[in-house]
Amino acid sequence: MQRSGRIPGEIPRLTGKPSRGSHQCEGPGGVPGGAGLAGVTKNFEVMSELQVTKPPGKSWREINQERKTLKRQRNEEKILKREKRIALDREEEKKFKEEVEKEKKYSEISTVSIAIPGSILENAQSAELRTYLAGQIARAACVFCVDEVIVYDDVGDKLDTKKSKVEDVDGVKLARKSCVQLARILQYLECPQYLRKHFFPLHKDLEFAGLLNPLDAPHHLRMSNDFKFREGITMNKKVKPGRGSQVNVGLLQDVSTDKLLNPGIRVTVRMLAPQGGKKLKGKIVSLTTPRAETGVYWGYTVRIANNLSQVFTQSTYKDGYDLTIGTSDRGIPVDDLPDGGLKYNHALIVFGGLQGIEAALESDEQLQVDEASLLFNHYINVLPNQGSRTIRTEEAVLVALSGLRSKLKANNAPMIFKESGIAKSSIFSGKLEVSDHSGNESNFDLSRFD
Repeated sequence: MQRSGRIPGEIPRLTGKPSRGSHQCEGPGGVPGGAGLAGVTKNFEVMSELQVTKPPGKSWREINQERKTLKRQRNEEKILKREKRIALDREEEKKFKEEVEKEKKYSEISTVSIAIPGSILENAQSAELRTYLAGQIARAACVFCVDEVIVYDDVGDKLDTKKSKVEDVDGVKLARKSCVQLARILQYLECPQYLRKHFFPLHKDLEFAGLLNPLDAPHHLRMSNDFKFREGITMNKKVKPGRGSQVNVGLLQDVSTDKLLNPGIRVTVRMLAPQGGKKLKGKIVSLTTPRAETGVYWGYTVRIANNLSQVFTQSTYKDGYDLTIGTSDRGIPVDDLPDGGLKYNHALIVFGGLQGIEAALESDEQLQVDEASLLFNHYINVLPNQGSRTIRTEEAVLVALSGLRSKLKANNAPMIFKESGIAKSSIFSGKLEVSDHSGNESNFDLSRFD
């Protein structure tokens, strides 16, 4: 009888190496028993490391309290950041509303407009005289701080004349050639010198513009003038995302603005104070802002009307003109009007051509009135007992604006300009002392040479 290697009924022992011919003991789920022991050992080592990393002298309760405190602080910081962001948004919204209210207030400033017939240029004998006549109208409008000049067609389609295109405040218009030429010269003279090459290419209507006297308006700034507002043109230059257009305002370098606009647009820029950088920065504002904030005269706009009725119906102001005045030798004397008795928000003064306003009324088929005086609140004679049979339109403009100056009273007049920085016409900062041959020193004023 062969002896076996083990006693019958003996339980096999678990050893590191399984016996030959026997199977390895498996744990629950089919995992070998050796692998289960290894997992337990690994967990024990991780727990040991956690116990080692625990700060000495602190219990787990203190550690959890510190963690909760840090979490609470982070939440409070998030809430503070959110509140700051909401406060900034509210502040920006408030500033935006204030700017809108300011713009609305500025647009309500009282204005004076004049309407000139384009046919007055047809009465001139040469191209030079036509150009000079338009220059006289521009000078009169600038001297008396007129806000708008309307060039209207007082002849209509009765005469078959050539028509041209010109761009005014309402866009490109097709109008009588004499009206277009008058409007173009008025726009040319009102534009600052450093912007004319951008807006006015060579044109036959401007052939003799060099003969004209300059307006020397306050917004025609030199490079040496330091003023908070300047006129400019948006340039075709690449800008970084989120940045505004580069604007040429007549300085050595362009100004970075806050709005991105198409190139070639004329804008009014508020110059911002330099903040350490070399770049000039500005903010694009409305055309009426300079006069509303400082009281300085900022030029006039030009509009074309194809007939007399469009002078009234196509007004650029929301409520139109609340005071209309017609000029004619058949009207009442201007001296009969009370001083300061003509109150207005937006006043309109209409001048007639060679045949007067009556001829413009007859050529307009849309107007169904018999007398021209019914179109206006006041129909006046600006110069009674005149010595000449006729008063030319360019003369009537000067006489009328001078005579009505004491009669008109603005409801919301702009403030009086008291700031510095504007190049004023015919004003010299100092006087030169000149000694004559007799030895007496005399003060020689150089203001007329400015």
